[in-house]
Amino acid sequence: MSSKTDTRAKEILKLLLRHGKTSVEDLTTALSASPASIRRDLARLEERGLVHRTHGGAMLSSGSMYEPFRFDASFHVREDRFAAEKQRIAHAAAALVNEHDTIGLSAGTTTTLLAKHLQHRRNIHVITNAVNIGMELSSTTDVQTTLTGGAMRWVGAFSLVGPAAIETVNMFVMDRLFLGVTGLHATHGATMIEPEEAAISRVMIKQAREVIVVADSSKMGMVSPAVICLPREIDQLITDDGIDLETLASFEAAGIHVTRV
Repeated sequence: MSSKTDTRAKEILKLLLRHGKTSVEDLTTALSASPASIRRDLARLEERGLVHRTHGGAMLSSGSMYEPFRFDASFHVREDRFAAEKQRIAHAAAALVNEHDTIGLSAGTTTTLLAKHLQHRRNIHVITNAVNIGMELSSTTDVQTTLTGGAMRWVGAFSLVGPAAIETVNMFVMDRLFLGVTGLHATHGATMIEPEEAAISRVMIKQAREVIVVADSSKMGMVSPAVICLPREIDQLITDDGIDLETLASFEAAGIHVTRV
């Protein structure tokens, strides 16, 4: 999909979110595109399950409140990278969650998959600063979900950051935190790209009895600019079996229990 087509499709979804339904004629005028182009856009969106085409127009698909987030290209790219490995990691992490647990989920693609594994569990309280994780869990009443306040500052990221997010997290004590990272190093610890996102993760760590990093092997040995925590603050790492033995040994020497899946 070209950049122009991608941008136009996002605008169509924004219009549908505001109005619920629209016509090809209205979209042609609003987006300065030909009717043929608009119809092709609607056909692609319908294939993705985002819209339902009607005679002369389209409407949002049933249950598609969360789907416009899914259309974000950058999130899709990150979801698809090491997808099978992330699924295995999420499955293993979900097995650690017990009934009546209060858990934290930081923002990230792997933690989002973990949230999906928890949708049919009962009597769990999830604290998260990720808008999309909140939406994933909104379909069930058996999982109590607390979504922090805060600001979304980056395109393609659903994390809430800032004072409001920190204040919310400080209200709870979590049995365990499942932490997504962009890098994990035996010396420099867990890191992220954005300092503000690292800041909310640090507060979540402070409020958690157990810290579990969930990250695929491509993140192992990598260092991003913003430090979340040092290795000694991490209790466990769940990663895939692609981690090399030298890196694995360095984490274990740093006191991190490593689970490979």
